[in-house]
Amino acid sequence: MKKVALFLVALSSAGCQGAGIYGHAPRYVETDDEASAAAGAREYDPIMSQRQPDQWRSAKLSVFGVVEGREIGPGGQAKLKLSVRRLEARNLCDSEADSDSCRVTVSDKDFGVIYVLVPLRGDDDVGPRSVGLKSLLRVVGTLGQDVSATGAPVVHAAWYRHWPAFYYVTRASARDMRQ
Repeated sequence: MKKVALFLVALSSAGCQGAGIYGHAPRYVETDDEASAAAGAREYDPIMSQRQPDQWRSAKLSVFGVVEGREIGPGGQAKLKLSVRRLEARNLCDSEADSDSCRVTVSDKDFGVIYVLVPLRGDDDVGPRSVGLKSLLRVVGTLGQDVSATGAPVVHAAWYRHWPAFYYVTRASARDMRQ
């Protein structure tokens, strides 16, 4: 019983320190390690990366994507097929007065497919909230020389952030949620 009470106190105090792990805030909030990892990264642009492959391979990039497939990659990494999305300027919220009702919001339109090789951590690898179909990821890494079997580029992740399915929304949810 004492352990449960301590856990609840720790959980509630963690919730008071910003948007929390899943970004419950009216605007997107980077975690401290995310800000460090993404410093100097370019937002992935599928067209420009094809036109200027050498420049894009030499730079750190950031990409948001919805998982469309997961398989085992080299060295025990996960090989994820992502539908590239754009982060919306504002998150959608159920209630303007309650930031806990806000969800990280990405475009409902995809901007191509990219593959990501990523070493998943703990609960992101296995468990009820693990990375799977319809999860959202923000990945920071570099484009490799390798390409997928379909010819899509492959990002080698140096860092990632994960939202399980139903812990984020797409712009299509605007009809049900307020901003």
